[in-house]
Order: sequence, then structure tokens, then C-alpha cells
Amino acid sequence: MATVKQSLDELMNSDGALCAAIVDSSSGMMLGSVGTGVDMEVAAAGNTEVMRAKVKTMRALGLNDVIDDMLITLGKQYHIIRPSSRKDGVFIYFVLDKARANLAMARRKVQDVDKELNF
Repeated sequence: MATVKQSLDELMNSDGALCAAIVDSSSGMMLGSVGTGVDMEVAAAGNTEVMRAKVKTMRALGLNDVIDDMLITLGKQYHIIRPSSRKDGVFIYFVLDKARANLAMARRKVQDVDKELNF
């Protein structure tokens, strides 16, 4: 099991990693963050709204499923949002430089970190 800080540090060891956070989606507050290049408080609050909107849409559609992760691809960055499998209402937010990152490896790293995260 890994602490929040250890989990974030593990993400930052990925090629192209810019920043990462663990966010409480009920409040939009960060439980921890590392890195630079993104205003993490604004990102945490904004991505909380993304999570809420997706869950609301899934309910409206009657989808009986869970979100593994969400990927937002920008011109220069990847943004990965993964709901925690270990604690309801928490998600991992990970930002990578698109030119230096391996998306498949980054998604796998977020999945692995989620499995080991301890609150």
C-alpha cells in the first residue's frame, strides 16, 4: 500500500509527466498534488465538474457501468482522470506532455497507482 504522496511521486516518474493530483470529488479539494505547469486548484475544481457531469449522464442513460478512466487529449497534453477504486468520491488526475508521454503506459501507471493507493 502506498500513501498519497508516494502514489503521486510514482506517477511523476512516468515519461512526460507534468503534474498529478488526488482529488475529493464531493468538495473539489485536493488531497495532494505534485508538479508544475497547471494551476492544480483550478484543475481539481474543473475536473470535479467533469466527473459529476459524466456520472449524471450515465445515470440519465440508464448505464449500469463504472468509469475506468477518462482521457482528454489537448494539442500538447494528455489529461487522465481515473476514479479511485479504493475510495468512493476520489479521483486521480494526471497531466502529461503529449510529445514525451506514452499514453498506454501512462494509463497503466495510473491503474497500478490506484490499486496501491492507501488513504
